[in-house]
Order: sequence, then C-alpha cells, then structure tokens
Amino acid sequence: MLIIPAIDLKDGECVRLKQGLMEVATVFSDDPATTAKHWLTQGARRLHLVDLNGAFAGKPKNGDAIRSILKAVGDEIPVQLGGGIRDLETIERYLDDGITTVIIGTAAVKTPGFLHDACNAFPGHIMVGLDAKDGKVAVNGWSKVTGHDVVDLAKRFQDYGVEAVIYTDIGRDGMLSGVNIEATLNLARELTIPVIASGGITNLDDVRALCAIESEGIMGAITGRAIYEGTLDFNAAQELADALAPKFPE
Repeated sequence: MLIIPAIDLKDGECVRLKQGLMEVATVFSDDPATTAKHWLTQGARRLHLVDLNGAFAGKPKNGDAIRSILKAVGDEIPVQLGGGIRDLETIERYLDDGITTVIIGTAAVKTPGFLHDACNAFPGHIMVGLDAKDGKVAVNGWSKVTGHDVVDLAKRFQDYGVEAVIYTDIGRDGMLSGVNIEATLNLARELTIPVIASGGITNLDDVRALCAIESEGIMGAITGRAIYEGTLDFNAAQELADALAPKFPE
C-alpha cells in the first residue's frame, strides 16, 4: 500500500484545511516545489496535489505552483491532481504538463457524462474523487452534501472506466481523528477497482488498520496534516506498509 503525501495548494502556497473549510487553512510552506522535492527524497512513490482555489472556482487557479512541482520531481514518480477540473481541455493540458492522473470530483457527480467522456478520451489517466459525509457524497469543495449514496455512484463510475476511487471522509479530513475504516472497507468490497483512502490518517495505528484491509482493494492512503505536523512519520509509515503488504505465492 502506498503512503501518498498530499500537497494542497491555496494561493500558490502549501496548506491544510480542516473539514474542507478554506477559512481554516494552515500554511505549511510557501514553496510547493521544495515541498514536493522533500517528499521525493523521503521516498514517496506518488504525490497527491489539490488545487483548492480551483475546487471552489471550478477552474484551475494554481497553475504556476503545479508546474513548479512537476519540474521539481520530473518523471521520477507519478503525480495525481484534482481540483477545478471541469472540461477535457483542462485534462489534456495537465497531462501534457506531466500530470500522470487527473482526479475528477464535483464534475463527476454533477455531469456524469463528462466523466464518461474523460475516461474514453484519456483511458488510464482518470480517477474519481468521492468525498462523503455519513455515506452521502459532497460537492463544491465539500460545501454541499448531496443525496447520492457513495457506493452507488462509485459502482457507476467504475463501469465508466476510472482507474481508482479516492474516498475521503470529510468529517475526519484534517482533524487527525483516525480513518473511517468501516466506510472505506465497505466501499472497497463493493468495487473491483482500487480504492485510495483519505481523511483522518493520524498515526501508525491508522496505517496498520488500513494495511489490515489492503487485500480488499486498498491501493494507497493519502496523508497531509499528519505528516506536516509530525503525528505520522512518513518513512516509518511507508516501511510499515511495505512490511505488512499481503504476500502472494510466486
């Protein structure tokens, strides 16, 4: 299971939010490229970027910071990106810039046809981000909770051809309150594509708990506040995940 450092971008800086609230942002760095390089040297095998301004505006807003990150890491590791992606032209531009996988969230829920078109146009490069509270999907930077059931939507999007589902429990994101293992497991068991867990990862106990269900289809775990505030040591987390990886007969 991959431990995936998150770099959330707001006004060109690296920040973390609590429960998706833009007004509750903690700035961790004003140099996104250096932050990305740090996680690369620490052994990260994938990076997770979020254009927070873009997520609220519905269009890309942190292009310079994103390009600086891509320049810093080169082609050494995959970089996935979400936030404000609403059209095929934006996806094509990001992929041309060097993004490996684009994450579609709000647009997937509001205009499923767009997600379907994106999967057809860019096979192998599209993930869907489903952010949920009490099992219901939230959109517009988590500002609105819909009536859509997260499992039902994930199944539909799986049929479209997405590579994976990034599942975030927004009640726990940025709160250092632990992962919602039950909800993550329930979703993974309903799908044949991988699930990436997000929201609430606090310490090695959370990593251990996710590793215990890795064989159900958990591909990775995104972590942000915990690795920036020091409640989770990134190296130790990835080493633990590697040690607990399911062993398959050769």
